[in-house]
Amino acid sequence: MSESQDCLFCKIIAGEIPSTKVYEDETAYAFKDINPKAKVHVLIVPRRHYANVAELAKADPAELAHIAEVAQSIADKEFHGAYRLVFNTGLDAGQTVFHVHAHVLTGEKLDE
Repeated sequence: MSESQDCLFCKIIAGEIPSTKVYEDETAYAFKDINPKAKVHVLIVPRRHYANVAELAKADPAELAHIAEVAQSIADKEFHGAYRLVFNTGLDAGQTVFHVHAHVLTGEKLDE
């Protein structure tokens, strides 16, 4: 799984498209969602291109665990550790960019 030439998130990670960075390290990049669904809405993406969370889990379970750790650290900083972590998988589930990404929703009390 490498960078995809026409992938929006690969271009954001590469710095070709601007984003508001929240976190980055060797394997993951996190940035603010441009259409937030909560007071704090951050997307966490692995630097390597995987189409969805199932593909990531099969290929690199440690990276999936790392994404969960990054989500927790964002929530710890933004809202006393409480957060919702969402992966949309497939067009019918609302996935619009086919580079796996976790939505971290926090910063306020969320409805069920």
